[in-house]
Amino acid sequence: MKELCKANRDGSFSTQATRRRILDRIANQLHELGYRRMKAKSLKPKHVEALVSLWKDQGLSVGTLKNYMAALRRWATKIGKPDIVPKDNAALDIGKRSQIATESKAWELKEVHLAKVSNKYVRLSLRLQAAFGLRREEAIKFSPNYAIKEDHIKLKASWTKGGRARIVPIRTDEQRVLLDEVKALAKGGALIPPDQNYIEQQNRYDRQVRTAGIKNPHGLRHAYTHRRYEELTGWKAPVAGGPASKSLNEDQRARDKGARETIAQELGHDREFISATYLGQ
Repeated sequence: MKELCKANRDGSFSTQATRRRILDRIANQLHELGYRRMKAKSLKPKHVEALVSLWKDQGLSVGTLKNYMAALRRWATKIGKPDIVPKDNAALDIGKRSQIATESKAWELKEVHLAKVSNKYVRLSLRLQAAFGLRREEAIKFSPNYAIKEDHIKLKASWTKGGRARIVPIRTDEQRVLLDEVKALAKGGALIPPDQNYIEQQNRYDRQVRTAGIKNPHGLRHAYTHRRYEELTGWKAPVAGGPASKSLNEDQRARDKGARETIAQELGHDREFISATYLGQ
């Protein structure tokens, strides 16, 4: 499986690393399911069905199931057997992922979490995620000499998902203090130690957050959207206990829509509706 990944290096470094982790996990799961002498070209429909059944028993989310299915399809395509995996997830009774949040996934980064993270680069990456709503890759590749401007940070397209360059405002003194700390540590580079490359630092990040008991770093991004929504509207997001959009008056709806558009842009999305994934409706 590793050789298969090495021979097909399309996608960003982050995408490649994620793909390797998923395929490695799938290989281990097939072994645990009793398929002990498989090669990469041995994939058959029975293996796909067994894996899907296992994942459903484990209670994996629809989003995670779709990611795993994408990895399986890629595997099947690269070995010349694309028809092994159904093109439609519905054929395997994998439902659609809801785009509207019904419960909050936000959590705030506390000192108790940071105290368990020994690597100073990882600590600052986590703080950047919390302060500016960055994704993991963006917070690791963050280069202060390029990114820090007078009243905003600028994210390079090569750091971001989908290659969308964007800006995020600097709004507080706490954010400025954090950026000064990042600048002092990075010394003209990114939040990657001089003796490491991006993949090595990403792996270190993953190990450190697991050790610290942080199960969902992406929840920091959710928390950022909740804070920004309340700043921009004056009330909490629906998923955080605030009023539902349908209960707002005309003036409030205009503020709600404006806030969602602003937040979507700061997150790096081109659709206002994506805010509902974080804020609810």
